[in-house]
Amino acid sequence: MSTNVLRTADGWWVVRDARAVRIDTKAETTAELLADRDSVREAAVPGAAGTPVADLVALSPVTTPCRVVAQMVNYRSHARDSGFTGDIPPAFFRKASGSVSGPHDNIVRPPHVKFLDYEIELGLIMGASLPVGTVVEERDLPVYVAGLVITNDVSARDVQLTKTQFYESKSYPTFTPTGPYLALLEPEDFAHLLDLRLKLSVDGDLRQDRTLADMIVRPAQALTLLARFQTLDPGDLLLTGTPGGTALKAPHKAVEKIGALLPPALRWKAFFKSQARNPHYLNQGDLITATIATPDGRIDLGEQRTAVADAT
Repeated sequence: MSTNVLRTADGWWVVRDARAVRIDTKAETTAELLADRDSVREAAVPGAAGTPVADLVALSPVTTPCRVVAQMVNYRSHARDSGFTGDIPPAFFRKASGSVSGPHDNIVRPPHVKFLDYEIELGLIMGASLPVGTVVEERDLPVYVAGLVITNDVSARDVQLTKTQFYESKSYPTFTPTGPYLALLEPEDFAHLLDLRLKLSVDGDLRQDRTLADMIVRPAQALTLLARFQTLDPGDLLLTGTPGGTALKAPHKAVEKIGALLPPALRWKAFFKSQARNPHYLNQGDLITATIATPDGRIDLGEQRTAVADAT
């Protein structure tokens, strides 16, 4: 059974139902906490007195600086929304760790961003070093992955598309809300990963709803591919892609063919003129609710609630 850990300004807590028990640890970073699993287990003993979770202010359970890596177009439903057909080559990109924010912090939209989008993603927290050249089999996942978190890969689409710039468009401060819980897994929990359901709503309107069974490249293969060129260390974060249902979708084929005949400047002007009529992009005051859990509650990463605010 997984163990949910909460981080506050006062330290680390094990969460059981509606109460939290402080972990007696000197750990300040996620990596240091993962190296002190005995203290986590002591706090997780049933019957320990606790504090109401509602009285605690959750911070991101992923401390920074750390590596933040993300998979691109890794759900079949998202691939369809994006206009991809046939085989999709696995691809990764980096996000600045300065984009990591708490599970209830505002998402702050920069003044120049008009098309702000959401992407719920399952985050893998590394528990051991992954050297370049490592091959990860399914049975090896418990060796390298310590736990899971909810993440939202917030995206400035007008920056991403016009500049073909993933790093900038997804790295502004508050563009990676993370948490509330770090679910530390036991080896037997990994057999239930494909049952995890990702759900994201905006102001109560359900936008994304898929299980990991919709994934194209699953975690073990993703880590193997990433290890061809990238080292990861304990506490690093891998975002594993988003399901379909984001605001951005590929234009219809007829529109795409007509657009291809236009000069780039006119093409983007026409595209964003059409996107301006899309009501699903985020605006000030929107409330995003995100959850990831198995149907039986064996793994439950809590509820992330973030509001959108325009930069002042």
